Amino acid sequence: MNTKNSIKDLGVRAKKAAGLLANISNDQKNKALNNLKKNLEFYSNELIEINKKDIDNAHTMKLSVAMIDRLTLNQDRIKGMMKSLDDIMNLQNPVGKILSEWERPNGLHIKKISVPLGVIGIIYESRPNVTVDASAIAIKAGNAVLLRGGKDSFHSSQKLNEIISKSFATAGLPDNSVQMVATSDRQAVDEMLRLDSYIDVIIPRGGKGLIKHVKEKSSIPVIKHSDGICHIYVDKEADLNIAKKVIFNSKMRRPGICGATETVLIDKTLSENTSDLLQNLIEAECEIRGDDYVKSLNTNFKKASEEDWGTEYLDKIISVKIVEGVQEAIHHINHYSSGHTDAIITQNSKTFQTFHQQINSAIILQNASTQFADGGEFGFGAEIGISTDKLHARGPIGAEHLTSFKYVIYGNGQVRP
Repeated sequence: MNTKNSIKDLGVRAKKAAGLLANISNDQKNKALNNLKKNLEFYSNELIEINKKDIDNAHTMKLSVAMIDRLTLNQDRIKGMMKSLDDIMNLQNPVGKILSEWERPNGLHIKKISVPLGVIGIIYESRPNVTVDASAIAIKAGNAVLLRGGKDSFHSSQKLNEIISKSFATAGLPDNSVQMVATSDRQAVDEMLRLDSYIDVIIPRGGKGLIKHVKEKSSIPVIKHSDGICHIYVDKEADLNIAKKVIFNSKMRRPGICGATETVLIDKTLSENTSDLLQNLIEAECEIRGDDYVKSLNTNFKKASEEDWGTEYLDKIISVKIVEGVQEAIHHINHYSSGHTDAIITQNSKTFQTFHQQINSAIILQNASTQFADGGEFGFGAEIGISTDKLHARGPIGAEHLTSFKYVIYGNGQVRP
């Protein structure tokens, strides 16, 4: 069977499964997720061994340190996936919730009730954990899912899909509730993007090239995120101890994730504190690229170019600029930000209000690390991605965001005049 027909066949089966999943009980969905949790632990050593194939290939392809970090599975990360499954199981059933209800003067009683989206197509690079997170979130919301992982995580993702399928089948979920495209051929992506008769929404998770390709080629609605060009503004009324701690964590906890801070803006009144604010980064061998003033502070600092202010480094590099107050910070962020996550360090609640009202981003924090931009940290259990769109869903995409709604109307013989 050629690629076009094989992808269509996956879509047909997914749509059939979605019709059955929409009416599966929450207990049965949780049973499937619990099976998956147990099997992840049981197969953990085997998973790590298989993951080494992807890591070896990544080194051969000379992928970046950040990409290899995203690819890596170890016991801690498998335990992290298991914890996410616990959190998802503990969530309320997002399907069948009465979102609102009211009665019309003519006696019609109207209910707005949450329903699954249907079939979710997920196209992703690196991050084999997405295979588990996406499947669990989609199933919790009563959706079938069609996965297409990248060639860099091919072996790990295929093994995880095998474990998922076994776990869900044992719980009695419909056949083909979760399917994975068994090829890394790019043509498979294009064929998925044409399946608007079978796939209800596409969620891409990866680099600029993938996002751009999906956006241009898809005939299916897309929930996407662009770069994670995240900022911290250190306000003149900042607690400097908090600022120093938050800056370091925001950049260095995991430099290669989309919630890592890429630019720090420092209020001019605090310019004399710049070296101290950056000291922990310097000691951790993070490269500092700054404006003229910042560069003058240390011979190891580099001059930031115009391109730097709009760059997602995903590495131990950060750009730093001195600004004239909160309004210049807001202007800079709205000009260069990708609309992902931005933070302010301030003790002034009115300044924070000004900041969050005027910043055009999905997530805005006060006195906290940008690395909290994560579905698990929001209490969603996990996430499929972080949307920088404004339609349907924004920020971390959890189970509740993979639902739509229908109107159910109760009448007693009413006819419209």
